[in-house]
Amino acid sequence: MRLLESTALQIKQKILSKQIRVVELVGQAFARIKAVDPTIQSFISLNEESALKQAREIDEKIDHNEKVGLLAGIPVAVKDNLCTRGLSTTCASQILKNFVPPYDAYVVKRLKEEDAIIIGKTNLDEFAMGSSTENSSFQITRNPWNVACVPGGSSGGSAAAVAANLTPMSLGSDTGGSVRQPAALCGIVGLKPTYGRVSRYGLIAFGSSLDQVGTMTKDVSDASLLLQVIAGKDSKDSTSVQTPVPDYLQGIDNNIQGLRIGIPKEYLTEGMHADVHKALKDALRIYEKLGAKIIDVTLPHTEYAVAVYYIVANAEASSNLSRYDGVRYGIRSTNAKGVIDMYCRTRAEGFGNEVKRRIMLGNYALSSGYYDAYYLKASRVRNLIKKDFDAAFEKVDCIIGPTSPVPAFKIGERANNPLEMYLSDIYTIPANLAGIPGISIPCGFSKDGLPIGLQILTKHFEEKQLLHVAYSFERETDYHLKRAVI
Repeated sequence: MRLLESTALQIKQKILSKQIRVVELVGQAFARIKAVDPTIQSFISLNEESALKQAREIDEKIDHNEKVGLLAGIPVAVKDNLCTRGLSTTCASQILKNFVPPYDAYVVKRLKEEDAIIIGKTNLDEFAMGSSTENSSFQITRNPWNVACVPGGSSGGSAAAVAANLTPMSLGSDTGGSVRQPAALCGIVGLKPTYGRVSRYGLIAFGSSLDQVGTMTKDVSDASLLLQVIAGKDSKDSTSVQTPVPDYLQGIDNNIQGLRIGIPKEYLTEGMHADVHKALKDALRIYEKLGAKIIDVTLPHTEYAVAVYYIVANAEASSNLSRYDGVRYGIRSTNAKGVIDMYCRTRAEGFGNEVKRRIMLGNYALSSGYYDAYYLKASRVRNLIKKDFDAAFEKVDCIIGPTSPVPAFKIGERANNPLEMYLSDIYTIPANLAGIPGISIPCGFSKDGLPIGLQILTKHFEEKQLLHVAYSFERETDYHLKRAVI
């Protein structure tokens, strides 16, 4: 158990120095998953036989002093909307219940190339549409800090698996905050890279202009290591960018004297929980003590971000999800009378209510007579939101604010109020619309003992700066060392 509480870098050191065997580590991981996950329900499927076989192979490499990868022997959980060859990929949807991809997503391929061990696929809101992981068609994932609460979403399974010490690191996807928000609610580190920094090949699409694969880890150093592995140009993804990938760990511990931190007045809203507000103020005092300068900035179009997001994302989703019709893969209705009836029945039976809601809203926004009023206007306002960030970054080096307006809420509390649920991502959505990188790090706890996250944003492709700013706070505090007891 204590071994699984360690970070990936700490575990890797023990593996390379032969203090532990990879087979022993992986065995411990599966033993803990079987003991704890029936309560947490973070995994949809496990990869036990293949993982133990790979563990033995890595042990042999180390025994023979052969070269091993950056993640040699480290167990990694993968969100179940990333394709894994020979391992089911469901998107937590009935429509893909039996889908087994014939290929690996780019990021999964990179994990394997660096000798990481994929231990299983994690639960999510169906097709990554949600902020609580209550929309999964298989199970509701619970927050390890309080099992009556949600872990956030849509990457709730990946966040809960790390927070419950089932795995030291995991991959998620972030379309409007789906890595950062659950990381905040589960007390771990969640990083969304710049759009284009990491290939989306093999990530089952929700909103193609917004989706980005992200990392979920126990601390900032592990986030740096995992990003190092998955970042880079991929010829199979035309949106991935050919830009150098720096050594993210190098210089991460430099001081931040003179750093200009921007605080947007639009992020200090009335809906912010009092404990979140206090944690934010405490964090800013720590940065000031380290020599940073706090500067007020404005992002005037922030108030439109949620509306813009739910037009753009749903429009793209309605197009992306049109392929699930029962013809090529996924389930097919057996009671259909003719091909049109088969399409309708398959989609009615295969999709959950939230996915249906978003498909309908997306089709409406794109329909004849409404395209200009909704999608086109939303696209123009999206550009204004990006310009807000461009203007702010001329004055500051980074922007800091809360990740989520509230700590983890109770399961079922917002299930019947979609608008209130959508507002859970009010602080994270703007970064996706602008395409900039963001990270959530632990910065405190509520009076009820629930984690609170601090969000840091930087310019496009400045993940190195982002990680440096995050690490400087982490080094001064012990929030990232706290572990949920379960």
